[in-house]
Amino acid sequence: MKTRPRVGTTKVLEFSVTSDHVIDFSDDVMPRILSTPWLIWFLEHTARDAMLAHLEPEESTVGVVVNVEHVSPTPVGARVKCQAKVIFIDKMTFSFELRAWDAQDLICRGTHKLRVIRKARLAQVVAHKEV
Repeated sequence: MKTRPRVGTTKVLEFSVTSDHVIDFSDDVMPRILSTPWLIWFLEHTARDAMLAHLEPEESTVGVVVNVEHVSPTPVGARVKCQAKVIFIDKMTFSFELRAWDAQDLICRGTHKLRVIRKARLAQVVAHKEV
């Protein structure tokens, strides 16, 4: 790593909910709302974005733990603000507090851990598992 983010380092990412981000079981009664898997995708990328400036070219990050409580629905067209804040560092593993809001509510809270890895090393591990 070139540098290490400090505890308290915060990154924000915003997006608009599109048809691509909705649950796949909406119907005439069930509304088209942001799915939890897509919300987690955006939250993980927010944490990753907090790390990118600190990495060497041969490094990357991988998620190792996600714990998210999706507490409020968000409709298509709404803007969502995701926030990831570094709360703990253990060697090459970084823990984040996650939050997300739409214009009316907190829609999500949770935690995420990601690990800084060497890309070539990960490629070697994957190569041994290829079928």
